[in-house]
Amino acid sequence: MAEHEKPHPLRPFLKNWIWEHGRIGTRYLDCVDGEIKFDEGKKSHFAAEKYTYVPLGKSALDDTSTSKDSPAIQEAGLARFLRAAQLGTPAEAGSVAEVQRAVQDCIELGLFSTYQHAAREALARYAEEPMFEDEIRAAVVDDIRRIYAGMPEQLALYDFSVLYGLPTPLLISESPFIDWRVRISPALPFVSLPLGPYCLLVGAPSGRQSRVGSVVWKAASALGPLKDHNRQIAEHARLWLVATSDDQLVPAQGRIAAAAGSRPEEAKR
Repeated sequence: MAEHEKPHPLRPFLKNWIWEHGRIGTRYLDCVDGEIKFDEGKKSHFAAEKYTYVPLGKSALDDTSTSKDSPAIQEAGLARFLRAAQLGTPAEAGSVAEVQRAVQDCIELGLFSTYQHAAREALARYAEEPMFEDEIRAAVVDDIRRIYAGMPEQLALYDFSVLYGLPTPLLISESPFIDWRVRISPALPFVSLPLGPYCLLVGAPSGRQSRVGSVVWKAASALGPLKDHNRQIAEHARLWLVATSDDQLVPAQGRIAAAAGSRPEEAKR
């Protein structure tokens, strides 16, 4: 029970999708049974899957500690940044340094969410082998680092923009970070992460050698080359998909319901 009561790592983002018009809660599609549901309250109970934390980056390569179970973030600064992005009020996001730190936290949480599916698959695979728990953990860490170890340093040199005031609400899932460089063909030189229904964090290569880069805020009337954001989020959702209205969830319901029968029940445990 204690595990399920612990706040989900993406809850800071999910707060921006909470419906507070008459009812307080979150509209979401359960990707396991294909049903559209409403989660009462502000605690995002539906986001209760187990997750595995793997420290990434050069400084973390020798770290095999299991004492941490999620990235260390500055919760107050991140909450202030996410609220300012949703409201379209850059002046309320904090100082330049605080905004830079909040963006760093967003990217770390985004990467954290990205490798969870691979981690769950690896855990299930190694659990079938005659291995001790610490050996399984080490094998999973090796698998994840083999794929993602270089990304924190790479993304640290990106320029990031906050697009706010979007006209069409965005979707969010348990894996909301999109790497457009590998996700689509032809590739686009962007990464993105939804911060709220009407705001999106976008990163692009800067060519800088320094890790210090200002975050640009842009009022946006369209997503431009990232117009397929919602389709990408919906197609890669495996556990839950959150929207501001049921109408946004219906198109994804048929596809997910059809696939639900072949998905193992323990995926949500």
